Amino acid sequence: MITRPPSVEELLSRGLMDESPELRLLFHRLNNQFGIILAHAELLESKTADDILRARASQVVASTLEAMVTAKEIRDLQNRLPERNL
Repeated sequence: MITRPPSVEELLSRGLMDESPELRLLFHRLNNQFGIILAHAELLESKTADDILRARASQVVASTLEAMVTAKEIRDLQNRLPERNL
């Protein structure tokens, strides 16, 4: 029987992120996905001769980098919060 992984909300409700290997794994997987998006967008940005496509790829690069920073900020914030019960 395949069980679904816990949701982020379920994991956050358990307490600090450092105490949850499942949540650390989710952040690791999310960063891997961001890395793939970033690599493809940077490749497109550097290889395309089309100015419009290059501008769009640049927007994807910037947005992906911002998303990566946001994920890190969420993780850092969660690590600083006292344990809570929801």
